[in-house]
Amino acid sequence: MIEYFYKCKNEGREYRIMKIQVNAIGDACPIPVIKTKKAMQELKGNQVLEVLVDNETAVKNVTKFANSMGAEAVSEKLEEKKYRIEIKGSEIGDTDTEETCKAEIKGDTIVVVASDKMGEGNDELGKVLMKGFIFAVTQLDELPKTMLFYNGGATLTAEGSDSLEDLKGLEEQGVEILTCGTCLNYYGLTEKLEVGTVTNMYNIVEKMAQAGRIIRP
Repeated sequence: MIEYFYKCKNEGREYRIMKIQVNAIGDACPIPVIKTKKAMQELKGNQVLEVLVDNETAVKNVTKFANSMGAEAVSEKLEEKKYRIEIKGSEIGDTDTEETCKAEIKGDTIVVVASDKMGEGNDELGKVLMKGFIFAVTQLDELPKTMLFYNGGATLTAEGSDSLEDLKGLEEQGVEILTCGTCLNYYGLTEKLEVGTVTNMYNIVEKMAQAGRIIRP
């Protein structure tokens, strides 16, 4: 993240505004949005945030997120595979009025992962999306109480998984990581569990029944 000043004129007077620049070129989803979120939390007053990305999808995602936070976002294409999104707003992140309208949710939030792929279609893409999903969970302001892994999802907590670092980080922060023992045995991974503990189907059902919110990729 880079900070610099640029000059502006208003009613004949010249003044400087701090601009914060975030370079998300080459970053896969959801990293551009996560970088933007962190940078927006540092903005003060009429400071401006400039986010650089390399594809139109990232432009849309960052712009939509900025708008959801009460900020103005304007984008432009600088050159091939280089876009700039300028974000500004004096009341970014002010959600106090929204908090009073939210329905109270009783019970813990849990994440249920039943596959090593996210969505249907291309399996390779599905695995990339799942890795991105788990990383996105690590960036939530409020982490889930528990993450349940079963069927193909059991492979994500075992040796060779690309998501082990993220899952271990979540466990260190107090997130309970549980993997179906029957599933580990089926895939020959019983001795290769790398994060969390083994659980059974009754416990999985009990956790889901008691949850206040269930997130499924």
